[in-house]
Amino acid sequence: MSTAAKKEVHDLKYYTKCLTGGGMACAFTHVVTLPLDIVKCRKQADPTLFKSIGDGFRMMRAQEGLKVFGLGWFPTTIGYAAQGACKYGLYEVNKDIYRNTFGENALKYQTVGFLVSAAAAEIVGDLFLCPFEALKVRMQTSTPGTFPSTTGAAWSKIMKEEGWNGFYKGLVPLIGRQVPYTVVKFISFEYIVRSFYTNIFTNPKESYSKGTQLGITFASGYMAGILCAIASHPADTMVSILNKKGSAPGVSTSQQVKQIYSEIGFKGLWVGMGARIIMIGTIAGLQWWIYDAYKVMCGLSTMGGK
Repeated sequence: MSTAAKKEVHDLKYYTKCLTGGGMACAFTHVVTLPLDIVKCRKQADPTLFKSIGDGFRMMRAQEGLKVFGLGWFPTTIGYAAQGACKYGLYEVNKDIYRNTFGENALKYQTVGFLVSAAAAEIVGDLFLCPFEALKVRMQTSTPGTFPSTTGAAWSKIMKEEGWNGFYKGLVPLIGRQVPYTVVKFISFEYIVRSFYTNIFTNPKESYSKGTQLGITFASGYMAGILCAIASHPADTMVSILNKKGSAPGVSTSQQVKQIYSEIGFKGLWVGMGARIIMIGTIAGLQWWIYDAYKVMCGLSTMGGK
């Protein structure tokens, strides 16, 4: 751990900065990649809709115009800002709780600490994300003209027809997607960035410029993003299809999941994988970069290092 890191006091002000940085990072990256996300979600929800991601962009632009690629931007912004604040901020809180609880043994079992800290933070974040994720997926994947394209009207329609179940029926699949995603993302990032400083940038971390440190952060985040995209893709596909279908009277979420799987099979869970690797790799790399850049602006140290 660097000298700068040792001087940092992990108090309420520190955690507030982490919460803010995480919220900014997640909101920004998900909005920026929204066009790719829309094409990916539609491909997952209906694999026969178009042949490829590129074909999807061309077809959707021709049929609905450029405005279609901004569909669901508001619930995306709100949902991922809340989720990101919890994910990054609570991860820092949870790691400190783990370290203080286990003392000298914390370093020996740090992988367990990373895992538990990331999973717990993500579950809290998903409680905030779930209704907005359901809203934006329904807006993005519904056949044009059959569902409102504005956030307020879409929210009212789901609430009127399905109640809160329409927003939270996908919570279990969402957690099934996000927890493996976040655990792999955080653990792999921690070890990849450490590997960079151990094997390539072997001088003391503080001897490198902030630009170099942030470059290492981005590269580590992108590599971690590829791994977590693969780990969480089947659940992501299920969430997209489940939210598109809406709630069925008298049919539980588990029954819907079983029905969807019987229709698409194991192979169908991997539709849109290429697009998601590109999207998540970019998102993860940018998220870690924005998060660390914000910390640097606040006078804090970047992640990782000795």
